Amino acid sequence: MCNHEFASHLPAAVSPSSAFTDALVAQLPALRRYAVALVGNAALADDLVQDCIEKALGREAQLRELERLGGWLRRILHNLYIDEMRRGKRRGREHDITELADHLELSEPAPDNSAKLEFIHAVNRLSLEHRQILLLVSVEELSYREIADELDIPLGTVMSRLARARERLRSLLQGEATVIAFRPDRKGKM
Repeated sequence: MCNHEFASHLPAAVSPSSAFTDALVAQLPALRRYAVALVGNAALADDLVQDCIEKALGREAQLRELERLGGWLRRILHNLYIDEMRRGKRRGREHDITELADHLELSEPAPDNSAKLEFIHAVNRLSLEHRQILLLVSVEELSYREIADELDIPLGTVMSRLARARERLRSLLQGEATVIAFRPDRKGKM
């Protein structure tokens, strides 16, 4: 569904203000970008954004300042993601393989995206706090102050988490955090 079609597809029971609806629609691309970067899967990200919008529409009155909508939506999305991760740990991952049956891209050789995939894999191996800080700085281009306000943490914590996140990402990409498959025996031979 396109952003401009969003408002016309709202349920009749939900009647948000026009300013709220317009601001919500304007946030959709950034919210989806953040969700995709957070979960690493476009379909799951779309579901997460939809759940986030549904929750936001039901809680419009809780938003005191419309200028803070982006941070408010990211917080809702982040909390939904945490809830989903907790549910997933209890029941395990679910995959519907019938959805993959007729996908042409699965039968063709994939282009060499190894560097991109390696980067995505490394980002996904970061802790949630480190991944969140990196996404807010590099994808959403928020200032350190905006991040501190949004996450309700001190500015120094933002800077130290970012430094640790960058260092951890660097070490993952350089292979320092990988386990060596072949270890020499006690005599130094492979």
